[in-house]
Amino acid sequence: MDAKLLLQGLGKYVLGLLLTGLLIFLPAGSLRFWNGWLLMAVLFIPMLLVGLALFVKAPELLRRRLNAKEREREQKDVLAWSGLLFVGAFVIAGLGYRFGWFMLPRWACLIFAGVFLLGYALYAEVLRENEYLSRTVEVQAGQRVVESGLYGVVRHPMYLATLMLFLSMPLILGSVYAFALLLGYLPLIAARIRGEEALLERELKGYRAYKQKVRYRLIPGIW
Repeated sequence: MDAKLLLQGLGKYVLGLLLTGLLIFLPAGSLRFWNGWLLMAVLFIPMLLVGLALFVKAPELLRRRLNAKEREREQKDVLAWSGLLFVGAFVIAGLGYRFGWFMLPRWACLIFAGVFLLGYALYAEVLRENEYLSRTVEVQAGQRVVESGLYGVVRHPMYLATLMLFLSMPLILGSVYAFALLLGYLPLIAARIRGEEALLERELKGYRAYKQKVRYRLIPGIW
């Protein structure tokens, strides 16, 4: 057992749990913000299960997923702006609960919790299909183009899952205003995808042919 990897994963998990809780409940001014508990449940319970599964079955993939240090300046900027958007969205959602801004009804929040879990299932399937998946934009030694499964439908199913997860979160929290802010993530992820594809075309053999075979990046028939 790789104790160092286990401690690294658990450390990041606990830190993420604490920071997310603070960003949600501190602005809300109350632990009675039920939307916050709903989001914490659908976010961190599957995250723990997937992390433990990777630790047992694919430790190298888990190690790559824990590495978030980008090499290219453009990708670093994308991550920085994305982080600011998410901090702002959580704070706005919490303030919305505290001050009684317009909030979605409970049934709608539960529906978006279902959408979030669907996105997580898609995320888990992509992890199963692509052993080279990393949190950073890079080409690894011995990497090959993955064309099967979801990668035969769109070129970036992981980013599709990410969009489902990220855009569902403010709606689980019941905040239309936070959702409007997070729409700013769309041009950021588009820029990240373009930068990643430029790198893959340069450094990954067969990627140009794969682009001709699978036309759409993210959403079939649209983009």
